Amino acid sequence: MTPSIRRKLEALAERHEEIGLLLSQPDVHADNTRFRELSQEYAQLEPVTRSLREHAQAERELVETRAMLGDPELREMATDDVRRLEQRLLDLDGELQLLLLPKDPRDQANLYLEVRAGAGGDEAALFAGDLFRMYLRYAEGRRWHVEILSEHAGEHGGYKEIVARIEGNGAYSQLKFESGTHCVKRVPVTESQGRVHTSTATVAVLPELDEIEDITINPADLKTDTFRASGAGGQHVNKTDSAIRITHLPTGTVVECQEERSQHKNRARAMSLLKARLLDAERSKQSAEQAEERRLQVGTGDRSQRIRTYRYKDNLVTDHRIGLNLYSLTEIMQGDLGELIDTLTREHQADQLQALGNV
Repeated sequence: MTPSIRRKLEALAERHEEIGLLLSQPDVHADNTRFRELSQEYAQLEPVTRSLREHAQAERELVETRAMLGDPELREMATDDVRRLEQRLLDLDGELQLLLLPKDPRDQANLYLEVRAGAGGDEAALFAGDLFRMYLRYAEGRRWHVEILSEHAGEHGGYKEIVARIEGNGAYSQLKFESGTHCVKRVPVTESQGRVHTSTATVAVLPELDEIEDITINPADLKTDTFRASGAGGQHVNKTDSAIRITHLPTGTVVECQEERSQHKNRARAMSLLKARLLDAERSKQSAEQAEERRLQVGTGDRSQRIRTYRYKDNLVTDHRIGLNLYSLTEIMQGDLGELIDTLTREHQADQLQALGNV
């Protein structure tokens, strides 16, 4: 552990102790908002303080154990304990450095998932459908709730575009690295000559925030259209203009929601999606300006970048951002995204740690 990192950790431990004293003050108890904010900060700092305490204890034990190496009767036992304590310190170093990384306040948010067909015609729409089902199965495996907000089917299957809301604990933290252009190389079902085609689809993962203070929308900048929701039939379908389409005139951003029977609910969901898209566009612009100095283009939300290729002939999935090759395409398309997501997360944390060490 570098001296600078140790100083930062000790400062957080001191802040944890300070908050503990503040929480015992009557004036803090009387202010519900401040008490809640301090309690949340105290809980967030608790793992840092606990690990730092364990690290200090392991350091003391290691010094004492090394002093026993000079005793012939205790040397063998002490040697094993020294190895154990050294490994324990290494593990705690890793834990503490990860705890020091800045938390993304969006990580626990629900999200909007948007999948659109790119280049490749009908095959691109089919691929977009395959990608959406991949994410749907991943979400189902984690028992997240998926709500389709709008969909435009391809002529021969799949989707030209599909937008869904995913609700679940830590949903955004798990899928935030999926934004980008996905490329598929395979023989389409419509190909009679057996030739491999290349098609693309774009994925956008947008966090749904309870309060988006960064984006202010002028009602005069909005054009709202109502239309009758399409569906499989039933007494509520095609009888009222409950579906909503909102156009943000300055940017040309268009959002739709037609899944709710209530026009009011569809309007609220569409406005939430519009805010998420506008905020994501602003963050993507800022990230693009910073990206030139970064080796790893993870989490920038830049959908112009090809992030992954799916090669069906070789059963191979390649993530181009980190040079990862996984020969398990079949399992991945069935929603087994664990190894992909874990590896991307570790690479992102490694970049953060490198930046932290340079501060």
